[in-house]
Parts: sequence; structure tokens; C-alpha cells
Amino acid sequence: MKYNPLGSTGLLVSEFCLGTMTFGGKNDPMSSLMGALDQREASKIIEEALDAGINFIDTANVYGVGESEEIIGETLKQKRHDVVIATKVGFRMGSGPNQVGLSRKHIIREVEESLRRLQTDYIDLLQIHRPDSLTEWEETLRALDDLVTSGKIRYKGASNLQGWQIMKANDTSRRLGLERFKSFQSYYSLVGREAEREIIPVVKDQNMGLLIWSPLAGGFLTGKYAKGTEGGADGRRMKFQFPPIHLEKGYAILEVLQEVADIHQSTVPQIALAWLLHQPAVTSVILGAKREEQLRENLGAAELTLTNDQLLRIDEISKLQPEYPLWDPMAYTADRYPV
Repeated sequence: MKYNPLGSTGLLVSEFCLGTMTFGGKNDPMSSLMGALDQREASKIIEEALDAGINFIDTANVYGVGESEEIIGETLKQKRHDVVIATKVGFRMGSGPNQVGLSRKHIIREVEESLRRLQTDYIDLLQIHRPDSLTEWEETLRALDDLVTSGKIRYKGASNLQGWQIMKANDTSRRLGLERFKSFQSYYSLVGREAEREIIPVVKDQNMGLLIWSPLAGGFLTGKYAKGTEGGADGRRMKFQFPPIHLEKGYAILEVLQEVADIHQSTVPQIALAWLLHQPAVTSVILGAKREEQLRENLGAAELTLTNDQLLRIDEISKLQPEYPLWDPMAYTADRYPV
């Protein structure tokens, strides 16, 4: 297992992070769709991940309606300081009008609840789960900074923002002398490369860690959804079409991935994950799993080295169409250099 620095923090995290959306919430319809693993099942997956060298676990207060954090806390009681724990705040956690969002009231209450569920006195990385149009950035950022100062969180990160929002938040933090976002969690996959337009350039410019969620596009890149197949009756995408995918392009990408997988005697998801590990901006790729064998298979991607020709072929079939103002990136800079 390789370890990469989380932005400018000096903190080293494993190139694969264990995602825990599949943990807990058996009575919640959305959690049941994701897996709703109980304590025993989830603990086995956590132990499998730790044995493989993973030192980074990602969760959220909303996963399993709080049960995901409870499962992690119970499993890691004796190993807390060996693991970097990331959680999130922002989604609705109750029916009350203030049980959602990024207000100081909601953030501080939910951090206290997360600490209780995780059975710890600090969170390594607290991430805002999504933007909140009703709360000013200064309110949110000051609340997060107070939590850093108090020692309840070590670093703050963000997820699911637009590029301009990341820059606005970081600029506000600098102006006010506050801790800025040290990481960003983004959807990024071979069938969803939109993060390359603004998010990845911003993350690189701001020296932030980049954490990838849904690297297999909600199961599409497992290969079981190839054209002409149904993906199995229990396939998540058969019930929940997320993230959205351009299917015809997706099928073409799967064909290329299968050909490359055959060369390496590996699997389609392993090639899709290996491609992400070859992207220099990526710090850690979040892997969710319902079974130990599924996690083991995906971890095998770390052992694959794709050739330049293979990377080029995968890039060609999956790359984005140019958009304004970057129809031709060199058009605005070419004449700035001596002929």
C-alpha cells in the first residue's frame, strides 16, 4: 500500500480509503439499498482493510442514519490512533428546521454527536458534505475553525462544491486568518471526468488533497452492466441510477477496459481503479464494499502498472469534449512564448 500526503498537511493517508456508506441503517430505505451491513459484517471489512495497509476511513453522519459512525467507533476502540477518520456534516439529520445545513448551530451539534458515535475525542478530517445556500461562508468557516482550535477536529475539508465555491471559501479563510480546506472529495471516474474541468485545476492550485468517491460509478465499472446485460437482479444501478452516465459512451469504455484487463489477467474494476491511481492529482480513492472478497479484488488494483499506450487508449475513449473557454487550451498562451 502506498501512502500520499493529504495536501499540505503532512498527514500521510493510504492510496485507498475505506468508504463506509454500506454500513448500518437496515431500517432506512436508502441505506438498505447501499448494503446496510451490521456490526459483525462491517467489522470484518474494516479489519480486512486495516490488514491490507489502509489507514484511512471515510464516513458521514448521515450514513446508515448515524450507524456507520457507531460501527466504526466500536470496531476501532483499541486502534483509534492508528487510523485517520474522516466524516462529514451538512445533510439532514432530523425533521427539525435546524437539523440540516452548515450553520454554526448544526455543525457543532453534529460534531458532538459524531464524536459520541465514533467513541473518540477528535475527528481527523471533518468535511462539509455539500454547499448550503442559506448560510454565509464566514459563518461556516468560523465554526469549523473553532472546532480546529478546540482540538475536536484536526483538519477541515469539503465535498461536492463547484470550483468557484472552493476558491471563495479558501479566499475567505485567508482573509479572516482561518484554517482553510485541506482536502476536497469529488466524484471522478472513467465515465464521469467532469472534475477535470474546474475542480482538479483548483485542487492542484490550492495544494489540496483530492479524495475520490464512487470511482466505479455506482457499480457501472464493475463490468456487470456491459451492453446487453442486466447487471444482475441485485445490482445497485438497477434500482438507483446514480451517478448519471452516458450509456453508449460507457459501454464503449467498458469494452476497452475489458481488453486491457485481459492483457493484465485482471478485472475491469481493477483497471478502472488503477487508472485513477495513475492520475497525479488523486490522493486517495474511496472503496466501498458489501463483502470482504469484493474489497480484496478492488485492492488488487494497487499492484497494476498500466503502460503509457494503455493509459492513452483509455484516455482517448473516455476523455471529455472540449468546452469554452478551453476549446484549445494553447490558443490563449501560444503567442506568449518566443517563436
